[in-house]
Amino acid sequence: MNKASFSFFILVVGCLMFSCRETIDPESVPVYDGPINSAVNIHILHSDSAVHRSEVTAARQLDFANGNMEFPEGIAIKIFTPEGLLETTMTADRGYFLRDQNLYRGEGNVQIHNLIKDQRLQTEEIFWNQAQKKIYTEKFVTIQERQTIFNGTGMEADDTFSNYQLKKVRDSRTLLPGEGL
Repeated sequence: MNKASFSFFILVVGCLMFSCRETIDPESVPVYDGPINSAVNIHILHSDSAVHRSEVTAARQLDFANGNMEFPEGIAIKIFTPEGLLETTMTADRGYFLRDQNLYRGEGNVQIHNLIKDQRLQTEEIFWNQAQKKIYTEKFVTIQERQTIFNGTGMEADDTFSNYQLKKVRDSRTLLPGEGL
């Protein structure tokens, strides 16, 4: 070993032995709770006994370590009849899936349309409990049923939006020609 190499070796070993290192308290380091996975153009099918029951689509999905999901660019849900016909559509500007409650939440411009009964709903937040086959909100809602508009706060319905109960009815009126949700 030549003199230059030996001097360099001594310098490196010295730096390693005497380098200053600050000890860090593990409790003070923030735990990362952001998304652990991201997917684009997702399409989730739910079926029961080989019958198509529902379908969830979104442009982007973020998965979290606790099993929750976020759909920051919007979410669309379709509900089908037992015969497999499309009955109801739900869309929202943003969506979330809360795994521990098996609950979807839509927020922003929420639109629900029962194609068979020609009923429409508009609100800013909705919850869909898949297991109970129920949708609900405590927010202000506008419902159009054929030629009548109902306004109120709070609503519960089956997940097809076939049968609903408006909790606090504010008013109702007949649509004028050209109006509608």
